[in-house]
Amino acid sequence: MLKGCAAVGPIQVREAAAAAVQCRWLGAAGGGRRRLAAASLRCSRAETAAVTGLSAAAAEGGGRGLAESLRLGRLVEDGLSYKESFIVRCYEVGINKTATVETIANLLQEVGCNHAQSLGFSTDGFATTLTMRKLHLIWVTSRMHIEIYKYPAWGDVVEIETWCQGEGRIGTRRDWIIKDLATGEVIGRATSKWVMMNQDTRKLQRVSDEVREEYLVFCPRTPRLAFPEEDNGSLKKIPKLEEPAEHSRLELVPRRADLDMNQHVNNVTYIGWVLESMPQEIIDTHELQTITLDYRRECQHNDMVDSLTSLELVDDYSTNGSATGKQHKKDHHHFLHFLRLSSTGLEINRGRTEWRKLVR
Repeated sequence: MLKGCAAVGPIQVREAAAAAVQCRWLGAAGGGRRRLAAASLRCSRAETAAVTGLSAAAAEGGGRGLAESLRLGRLVEDGLSYKESFIVRCYEVGINKTATVETIANLLQEVGCNHAQSLGFSTDGFATTLTMRKLHLIWVTSRMHIEIYKYPAWGDVVEIETWCQGEGRIGTRRDWIIKDLATGEVIGRATSKWVMMNQDTRKLQRVSDEVREEYLVFCPRTPRLAFPEEDNGSLKKIPKLEEPAEHSRLELVPRRADLDMNQHVNNVTYIGWVLESMPQEIIDTHELQTITLDYRRECQHNDMVDSLTSLELVDDYSTNGSATGKQHKKDHHHFLHFLRLSSTGLEINRGRTEWRKLVR
């Protein structure tokens, strides 16, 4: 497909890299030595073609051009959403031999940032518009809701689609659909709410019409929701956990690796802290299906955090969004969570999780 470096552009390189990914998947999924050998040969050719074209792409666009050539992401035809495919790496799976919820959350964050970058927004980690940068305004997460119906395993390829849209006068929202690329099955969905903050004063601000005009041009013209159901879990209010909590892990300390490029504790780290106080018997016999977090306060690198968890009693049925529909509460367990500063007791965030019986 690629005849020489001089004639190779980013599109050809991306196609070759995509072919290499598909070959790896075929090799992992296929049975039999002949099929594996054929897949391996196709992989070798596709990867060689991809690597051969990289020098041309790198020479034209520098480091960023090289990254864009290798990234398996693209704006969809109407330009109002973005899709990207990822291979689940061995270091991204947990004790159940499937991707962890932290892995899923990191991929959601990655595809959201890549979407913003593809639209020309800033690459400083804040995805800000020109007006926002002039006024020192940034986006901060206020709520995150993730539902996983089937966890991908090591070597699986997932495709994630994301889009953003307005959310009232004080914020915006971003939604995601997660699919198994091989089957097209929807294996997860997520939604988030973001508010605007002044980077200097750390106070919330309303979204001005000028800022809205800058990003709404890239949003769906009519509302599009990852959770269109009228009574979906992403809308439910999270009550404050009553103390004393049934389970706790006290004085958790942020690691240097937990800090993001903006010197704040990464949003995904809070998920790990919430799970630290889960009872071990649930971890051993169940898997996380749904997690909702409301972010109330920033956490700095020198803070210590208490993680509190208690069982939540739920009387009704719960819809998991998959083809199986509703499952009775006896198969699921619900928990409330509370993260606070160890020194002052001030709330960092509160959460809710739902766990389904693990099928091995």
